[in-house]
Amino acid sequence: MGQLIKLQDYISRYENDVYRYASEFIRLKKKQWENVKEQWESGEASQNVSDNDSWEWLEEKRSIFQTVKGWFQSSEWKQEEEVKTTPSPEDDFISSVFITEPKTIDDLKLLFLDTLFQLQMKWASSTLKYESVIEKKFYYEEPLKYFLQRFPDTYLCLYKPVVLVKNAPVELDVILLSPTATWCITLAEGEIMVGSAERFWKEIAGENEKKLLNPLLSLRRMEKIISDLYKRYQIELPIKKVVLNRSGYIDYRYAPSDVQFIDKRSYEQWFASLRGLTAPLKHVQLKAAAHLLQHCYSHYYEREWEKEDEQL
Repeated sequence: MGQLIKLQDYISRYENDVYRYASEFIRLKKKQWENVKEQWESGEASQNVSDNDSWEWLEEKRSIFQTVKGWFQSSEWKQEEEVKTTPSPEDDFISSVFITEPKTIDDLKLLFLDTLFQLQMKWASSTLKYESVIEKKFYYEEPLKYFLQRFPDTYLCLYKPVVLVKNAPVELDVILLSPTATWCITLAEGEIMVGSAERFWKEIAGENEKKLLNPLLSLRRMEKIISDLYKRYQIELPIKKVVLNRSGYIDYRYAPSDVQFIDKRSYEQWFASLRGLTAPLKHVQLKAAAHLLQHCYSHYYEREWEKEDEQL
């Protein structure tokens, strides 16, 4: 599962120490998955539950849901120095996951990944002293879950980060830092996307046609910002540019050769090549992440319990 190190302009605990949290995430995820899987295989979570009694059952039984929820809330997933907790907007959303019992190992994996997604959202919107309020839409945004749940743990994701360029905020698209490359990705998804060097592309769906802004504009801007930062900090991590249409086609007769146009014809091969990367986290990758985060803008508030302490 890819790691969400930055979400738009929300404060992230990876900003404090990406070296620590990137490796800690992998360690804890592996440990907790083994625990959850072992309990499921032992039959401790085999009870059947109806919608009417699910919440009572959750309170009374030691189920897989309690296990998953327990490790999510465990202090081991928090900063070691953080001893206080406060309710967050995510809490109610998290609870809604635990209403059906996993019947197969695939069901269990989905439950585990969905719960882990909530954890990632918390890590990507809070630190010991500060927190940001996440727009609810991000909890349901399919591309965000895709980049987190379909890629290996060693991929670090900046999703629509806001970067300061000469003190001006600029929102980028998707940056995936793998151990061997920096992937700049812009989604242009639809039935048929007709590309050109003009300011606008065309999207064709049946007999309907509409314009959309040329995705290469934001893609090249993203590459320029990242390459300038890499040059400044002497970071050698290749930058690759992708226009992605997972389920449709991209028709671009004279497409530039320095950009990969990935549509349904080439998607599976491209995706398999990224998924198949088994290299561990690399120092240059973490160095790149640290400096990118350093130049991201964050909007946040002081956590409520910190304010209460000051008033005592």
